Amino acid sequence: MDVLTEGVELSRADLALLAELAKGVTVDRVGRRLDISGRTVRRRLRGICDRIGVATAIEAVAWAARRQLI
Repeated sequence: MDVLTEGVELSRADLALLAELAKGVTVDRVGRRLDISGRTVRRRLRGICDRIGVATAIEAVAWAARRQLI
């Protein structure tokens, strides 16, 4: 199930990725936890940032946290 907020749709997997980053977990470790490569994590993170209109992973985490999605 996807989450739609402010016209932006994020999947549960996107939110899981952001939640892991919010805990301070490295991108490579997030990849291992989610059973995907670090490169895939970075690509997905770039897509998330583009969809929500922010420039960095930190901004994406803050965006999701402010909306109580993570």
